[in-house]
Amino acid sequence: MARLASVFRSATGIRQERALTNDELMRYVPSIFSEDKHQSRSERYTCIPTITLLNNLRHEGFQPFFACQTRVRNADKREHTKHMLRLRREGQITGSEVPEIILLNSHDGSSSYQMIPGMFRFVCMNGMVCGKTFGEVRVPHKGDVVSRVIEGAYEVLGIFDGIRDSSEQMKNIALNPEEQRIFAETALNWKYDDRGERKHIPLNPDDVLSIRREEDRPNDLWTTYQRVQENLTKGGLWGRTAKGKSQRTRPVTGIDGDIKLNRALWEMAEKMKDIKS
Repeated sequence: MARLASVFRSATGIRQERALTNDELMRYVPSIFSEDKHQSRSERYTCIPTITLLNNLRHEGFQPFFACQTRVRNADKREHTKHMLRLRREGQITGSEVPEIILLNSHDGSSSYQMIPGMFRFVCMNGMVCGKTFGEVRVPHKGDVVSRVIEGAYEVLGIFDGIRDSSEQMKNIALNPEEQRIFAETALNWKYDDRGERKHIPLNPDDVLSIRREEDRPNDLWTTYQRVQENLTKGGLWGRTAKGKSQRTRPVTGIDGDIKLNRALWEMAEKMKDIKS
């Protein structure tokens, strides 16, 4: 049975514990099959269906395990809207934490082809997005897109050694309770800050440090980051509105919000690692 990516309420999506089929992708993420650019794009725009890129990446051993696309009110954009795939390389499909290549694209001008390194943590079924520290690959919609995207995928693969080294360093850095709260407070301030004007923050640091499972009990930097990341992205925590009313926090919705928050949290963990090293 397909697992809907319900956290993306402003997007439709699917996640499986095996590689996704084209039938599943067509049902949940039809925009990856679009053969035409949106009417707003110029003649210089090269429209290569994402499924064409995916099929070429499959030949190289990359398989999709998650896919979603942005919900749109305008029906004529449904086939062109932004979509995201999370790919794993053969031989790197299972484990406690596995590397993923995040492929973003659209044909309505909202995104170039982007490939970003990420990781998937099985214990919490959570997908992380690595910070800009490790780089990303962007391919504009022009020229030989297919070859450049395949090259980009291998370029992102080459980044993962550094990512693994960084995560291992985080696992060996212990944080005392006050340091954990500082990390959590920084994350809350980032999430609820709006163009320099602080919004009401419905949670306190201890809320987002709450432990959902026994595996998340250790107090190292990596586990602290995992707890904060999961609690902020999945929501479901009891907080207080500006008027003092008790209310559950909402999950992060939409592709852009997920990428931005996840990247920011990774970069916060990197800075904490540098401070503690």
